[in-house]
Amino acid sequence: MTVSNKNIADVIRILRKKVKSLPDPSVTLVGKRWRDPFLVLISCILSLRTKDQTTLPASERLFRLADNPTDMSTLNVKEIEKAIYPVGFYRTKSKNILGICQDLLNKFQGKVPDDLDILLTLKGVGRKTANLVLTEGFGKPGICVDTHVHRISNRLGYVKTKTPYETEMALRAKLPLPYWISYNSLLVLWGQNVCRPLSPLCSSCAIQNFCAKKEVKKSR
Repeated sequence: MTVSNKNIADVIRILRKKVKSLPDPSVTLVGKRWRDPFLVLISCILSLRTKDQTTLPASERLFRLADNPTDMSTLNVKEIEKAIYPVGFYRTKSKNILGICQDLLNKFQGKVPDDLDILLTLKGVGRKTANLVLTEGFGKPGICVDTHVHRISNRLGYVKTKTPYETEMALRAKLPLPYWISYNSLLVLWGQNVCRPLSPLCSSCAIQNFCAKKEVKKSR
C-alpha cells in the first residue's frame, strides 16, 4: 500500500497518538518554552548537523548569556563558541549568529521576519531553518524538510523525490495545509525512534499498513 491524500489523515492521526510519549525535538521544545521567534531561529541554527541532546543544552547556555538580538550582538565570537560547544560547526555558527543579530538590528528593527523569502536572506539560514522558524516560531504554515521528512515521505510512497528541495515542493503541492505545521516534528520523532535510516522497525510500526516501504532492503 502507498500513502495517498485519501489516507494521509489516518497516518497523521496515528502518528500524533503514538508520539505523545516521546520527547519533542529540541527546536519544538524551544518554541513551546519561550514562544520567541528569535530564540527559535538561533536554536535552529545550532541544531543543524547536531543531535537534539546537544542542541537544547547549548541553546540554554547561550540564552542565559543573551536572549535577544541586541544583547547577543554584544557578545564576541569566543563567548558564543564557548556557550554552544560541542554543536557541529560551532565556530562557523558563532559567526553566523552574530551576523544574523546585526542584520536583524540593522534591517528589521530587531524583529525576526515572518516571511520565508526574507528569512532566506539571513546568513546561514536555509530553507529548512526558515520553514522551521515559521512553524515553530510564528505558528504559520511551512514545510520543513530535514533528512527524516525526506526519507519517510519517500519511504511511505507519499512523494517520489531525490532531494529535500524536491520533497518540499512536492509536499507543498500535495500535503493538506492543516498538516503543514506538525508534519516535520511528527516525522522527526518517528524517524528517530521507529522509521530509522537503516533497518527500520517495520514490525512494530503503527503505520506499516499504509507504507510502501520504498528502498527498504532490511527491516526489523
